[in-house]
Amino acid sequence: MSTDLRKKGLRKRLSNIYGTDIGYYIIRPIYKIYEFVLKMIPDDVLVKHSFKKHMGYPLDLNNPKTLNEKINWLKVNHKKDIHTIIADKYKVRAYVEEKIGEEYLIPLLYHTKDPEDIRPENLPDVDHIIKCNHDSSGGVVVKDKSAIDWVQTRKRFKRLLKSNHYYSTREWQYKNIEPRIVVEELLNMEDGNLPDDYKIHCFHGKVQFFGVDVDRHLPTRGRNIYDTNWNLLPCNWGRPNGRELPRPENLEEMIALAEKLAEDFVYLRVDFYSVKGKTYFGELTLHQSSGFRKFWQKECDEEFGKLLDIKHLINKKVTSP
Repeated sequence: MSTDLRKKGLRKRLSNIYGTDIGYYIIRPIYKIYEFVLKMIPDDVLVKHSFKKHMGYPLDLNNPKTLNEKINWLKVNHKKDIHTIIADKYKVRAYVEEKIGEEYLIPLLYHTKDPEDIRPENLPDVDHIIKCNHDSSGGVVVKDKSAIDWVQTRKRFKRLLKSNHYYSTREWQYKNIEPRIVVEELLNMEDGNLPDDYKIHCFHGKVQFFGVDVDRHLPTRGRNIYDTNWNLLPCNWGRPNGRELPRPENLEEMIALAEKLAEDFVYLRVDFYSVKGKTYFGELTLHQSSGFRKFWQKECDEEFGKLLDIKHLINKKVTSP
């Protein structure tokens, strides 16, 4: 077994232990000490350390070239108030409504800041997903309320609301989000499975490529990368290719909407779902995988990096008093 797989297995076991009542109270004090020390480390120092750990080579923030390197430069140096708004899965809805229209939003069924409110009597009978607005922890899918352990679910969200994604990744946009729980209608395909996730990568307000997570509900989950003409590119970003996907009938619409949402950003990933020909907004991401996800082909990281021109931002930082 590879070192990476062993580490992944250990992290999963620790996460499972932490998710229990006893594990939480044993591990939490240790984690709080770790978190305290983590907060003392400057952003650039921690980002460089994490980059070397995940990518296998040192990060040169003075001369970033690949896409991952430039994402990390932006993470450390490019911070705006709007970034906090669009990273907030609750507040981003107003931004999306203003830019492209309310009709592209997944119906919001409930929201609260109190995990004690997460009870079956407060939630709708339609299929839904419960998640936090301030992190990337996934969510709890509810298709049958009687099948959910609501006590453990409330405990889970109580813990999640105390977390701050910023300190581990230094993605500044998460630092000041006011945590809350949101409940959205669950999008299902006609076969009952989750829809494919179209992750649209925009550079300087223009779509350059799609990353599509295929069969997200299966162990054979894959990720295909397509250009804007729906040609499969010979690039793998963290996952093998999945099955070949037909060109979406709403491809042009997704491109136009993504460019509208991304028009004010140097780099932005815009996620959409396509369900029965209708386009739904997913989320906006400023730093794909926090800039720590390897391309299996280094040349893909380099070529995509050429599309992201941040010289003006670097020069502005260098010349600032």
